[in-house]
Amino acid sequence: MKHPIDPKVDCVFKALLGSEENCALLVHFLNAILASDLSAPISTVELLNPYSDREFLEDKLSIVDVKARDTRNQLYQVEIQLRSFRHLHNRVLYNWADIYSQQLQRGSDYRLLKPTYAIWLLGENLIQTDSDYRHIYQFRDEQARILMNHGGIWLLELEKFSVQRIENEQQRWLQFFKDGEKLDDTMLPDWMTTPEMRQAMSTIQRFSEKERDYYAYQARQEFIRQQRAIQWDIEQTLQEKEEELKEKEKALQEKDHALQEKDLEIERLKARLAASGYSDPT
Repeated sequence: MKHPIDPKVDCVFKALLGSEENCALLVHFLNAILASDLSAPISTVELLNPYSDREFLEDKLSIVDVKARDTRNQLYQVEIQLRSFRHLHNRVLYNWADIYSQQLQRGSDYRLLKPTYAIWLLGENLIQTDSDYRHIYQFRDEQARILMNHGGIWLLELEKFSVQRIENEQQRWLQFFKDGEKLDDTMLPDWMTTPEMRQAMSTIQRFSEKERDYYAYQARQEFIRQQRAIQWDIEQTLQEKEEELKEKEKALQEKDHALQEKDLEIERLKARLAASGYSDPT
């Protein structure tokens, strides 16, 4: 390719899975990720926020996730998140709840609610407590008994994903998003030779070969770098403020403890004086 292209950059990601011309790719991707959790394979979807190259050229605040609805009115959200931050858990849950709740208008019946599936591809690790790359959150109790089968949240951590051999379509997609920037279209590995992967590769080639698309890609990369720098500065400032507050709280606790000790010492002195027969003249 003329230029290496990372499929995780938002404009490329949305062109891959959120454009009308690649609807079949989105269906394939959803079936690959959700295969064991769907009652039946998805056959077709309607894009609710289709990709337009113009939106990325003209609007740096474009909505970059992919939203779709299938023929059973089930809802799907797919989002790429390159950088982890401490409140990302909150954002993931809020976005799922927002999409799920928007199904009902005022006066609508709860029985109209349909399953909602949120899939997040994470460029940096979010779950630090284990080495699993896939985390599925659904409505179950402590004994894994399901409350209701209404979708859930799928977190896929690309940094943790590592396999010796691609054995299924889910692994194929994850390997593509993890290492897509390194692929050479003239010497594709065997796992990239399926019709779907070739179609995905043709989308990447468009960003590489067409100057207008490549400039859009570069602009998005620069915007992402700027946002990362701003976010890092904000997080550093917040961390410093939190440490400052902790120091103040610690100082207040020490002062309060000293006052308590002083009060106790006074009470002990009073008790000793009383025991010796001394009476306060006041």
